[in-house]
Amino acid sequence: MFVARIKITLKPKVNDPQGQTVMDSLKTLGFSHITGVRIGKYIEVCVDEVDREKADQQIRTMCDQLLANPIIEDFHYEMSPV
Repeated sequence: MFVARIKITLKPKVNDPQGQTVMDSLKTLGFSHITGVRIGKYIEVCVDEVDREKADQQIRTMCDQLLANPIIEDFHYEMSPV
């Protein structure tokens, strides 16, 4: 069994209104040195598979087909045995 820790972020050229709102709020709270905020997603997926390559392939397919939007998002993940 493996657990994949997936980080999904907007591509650099994609506008991030949620990140902009958080940055504005942080500045309002006195954090004046903030120069940028980007919001993303963190997902953990457990795969009941003995073969690491098969688990890796499943995680990549999940990200490509559902978890990340390949047009506007990038994803990276780390996988480790449970």
